[in-house]
Amino acid sequence: MDGFTVFMLAIVCVGAPVTLGIGSEMFKSWLRHKETMATALNAQTAEKAAQYAAHTERLEQRVRVLERIATDRGTGVADEIERLRVEPTPSQAVLSPASPPIALTARHPSLVEGETR
Repeated sequence: MDGFTVFMLAIVCVGAPVTLGIGSEMFKSWLRHKETMATALNAQTAEKAAQYAAHTERLEQRVRVLERIATDRGTGVADEIERLRVEPTPSQAVLSPASPPIALTARHPSLVEGETR
């Protein structure tokens, strides 16, 4: 046997198993790391999903309140608006063209009735 054959035999018998053993341990370590990362990502995703669910629930409650206002009070609000259109307010009654003009007079507290300045 020459030197090259002995060298190749040593590499195959000793080097290959050592390299494969180290490589397999590195692969196992990489898999554990990926598993840990997946677990952390799942926990983070679950937390975000819970936050989104809570936010969605709050929005749904707000929509329910708005729907209740629109449906329950909708006729009442419409009736109030129509009543305001039909009945003039006191300020509208004073300023309407059908009413006579109002003379605005200012009273001074120091003046007695009928007294002029």
